[in-house]
Amino acid sequence: MSYSVGQVAGFAGVTVRTLHHYDEIGLLAPGGRSHAGHRRYSEADLDRLQQILFYRELGFPLDEVSALLDDPEADPRAHLRRQHELLTARIEKLQKMAAAVETAMEARKMGINLTPEEKFEVFGDQDPDQYAEEVQDRWGNTEAYRESQRRSASYTKDDWKRINDEFSAIHAHMGDLLDQGVAADSQEAMDGAEEHRLFICRNHYECAHELHTCLGEMYVSDERFTAFYEAIRPGLAVFMRDAILANAARVGQGSV
Repeated sequence: MSYSVGQVAGFAGVTVRTLHHYDEIGLLAPGGRSHAGHRRYSEADLDRLQQILFYRELGFPLDEVSALLDDPEADPRAHLRRQHELLTARIEKLQKMAAAVETAMEARKMGINLTPEEKFEVFGDQDPDQYAEEVQDRWGNTEAYRESQRRSASYTKDDWKRINDEFSAIHAHMGDLLDQGVAADSQEAMDGAEEHRLFICRNHYECAHELHTCLGEMYVSDERFTAFYEAIRPGLAVFMRDAILANAARVGQGSV
């Protein structure tokens, strides 16, 4: 079976112009032509295109992609191993970025006592002050907000790195439970939710179970929080919310 350039463009989510360019530079030459001279792509061509798009997604320039795919020493298993390594590294980086965003959004404008260089080292390209004005408008008059500011005013770069690492570990654990099919109201999931609550208490503000359930609801109602958790594991936002609610119910402190 073969496919037209328009069909392939639709399958892969690229433009026809992109496929023409790949053909012109020898990166992806279609395996055949129609009687009218139009490009026809085989299953093998589609496999190669998938490899190209994978490496492009990871930021590889086209000449490097070509060298990787045309390496006579490489075999399909070698490509899969390399892709797994690259994806693992990307996932770890995204999880750290996501943890930084969560810390910034949950801790909010807390008087972070870091230089611009230190902020970049800790949070990467995620600005911890991004939601400061919104946070102050919504929670500026609460004791939790004032307590967060008092605590974080003394935090150093190493403190923020530790906080981000702890938060990443909690989310990774909850994501693993979700992957394993563990129920949100299981002992393990509720214990994970409790560790999440205690993390907030240790590092930001006193987070009672009732307040914790409000945060859990926000994880599924605020698209920014939902996107954060979905980037870690699909379905994690709802799983976190449900585990938090179950944990609160366990101690008789459900949301009001």
